Amino acid sequence: MDRDSIDCWLTDMDGVLVKENNPLPGAAELLAQWRQADIPYLVLTNNSIYTARDLSARLRSNGLDVPESNIWTSAMATADFLSNQVEHGTAYVVGEAGLTTAVHEAGFVMTEHDPDFVVVGETHSYSFEAITKAIRLIDAGSRFIVTNPDATGPSPEGVLPATGAIAALITKATNREPYVVGKPNPMMFRSALNRIGAHSMSTAMIGDRMDTDIIAGMEAGMHTVLVLSGISTAEDVRRFPFRPNEIVDGVHNLLDVPLESRGDLGPDPTGSA
Repeated sequence: MDRDSIDCWLTDMDGVLVKENNPLPGAAELLAQWRQADIPYLVLTNNSIYTARDLSARLRSNGLDVPESNIWTSAMATADFLSNQVEHGTAYVVGEAGLTTAVHEAGFVMTEHDPDFVVVGETHSYSFEAITKAIRLIDAGSRFIVTNPDATGPSPEGVLPATGAIAALITKATNREPYVVGKPNPMMFRSALNRIGAHSMSTAMIGDRMDTDIIAGMEAGMHTVLVLSGISTAEDVRRFPFRPNEIVDGVHNLLDVPLESRGDLGPDPTGSA
């Protein structure tokens, strides 16, 4: 499969479209190119804190126009997974609005009393009381679900413990391993494909991490594009036993009309005024 056969796109957000809250070169133009050609696409993120509406507003403030309908978070993928497991089920959720909203919209009732699932996602401040409740509910038989495996997250002061670290604490206390929905589980990509009615054989995944985006895209059967504008470097690629289909410096390399040929025309992919 080559790029000419691609008619749908999935793309990671951080390190691909934005970096440290700044748009990366070519990001606005690539989004405009897809819109102009009416190409289905989704922006994916393992971040479960924010709703799609929140993320759309944050991207807009960075100069990137991504409607909330074109965003797929690990929280949304988790809610989709839960709804396919139990219809109108119950859940105890440790997380922020992005997760609680998605679980509610999937038809679930939040409860602390014998829930079908205990669902753990990212939050701004992990409560010892909430973690203790989660441990006790899992011990009593609730199924343990985690939105993503990321052990740490960034902050201006340094790394912060994230979902994977809290999940490890709960696993140690309960001797139960969670089911993890987000990247690198290809299930997140398959649910994204279903969301836009796409087929893996004609869809490409753009990511900046070999250990999440690229391996999950490969295992989901998609064309994979590694951009070197984020985490993984060209040197990192050599350490993995698999390879992406393409390696490019950044999303500007995926434009039909190169940035240097546009002058001051802005993000219009047709080059018209």
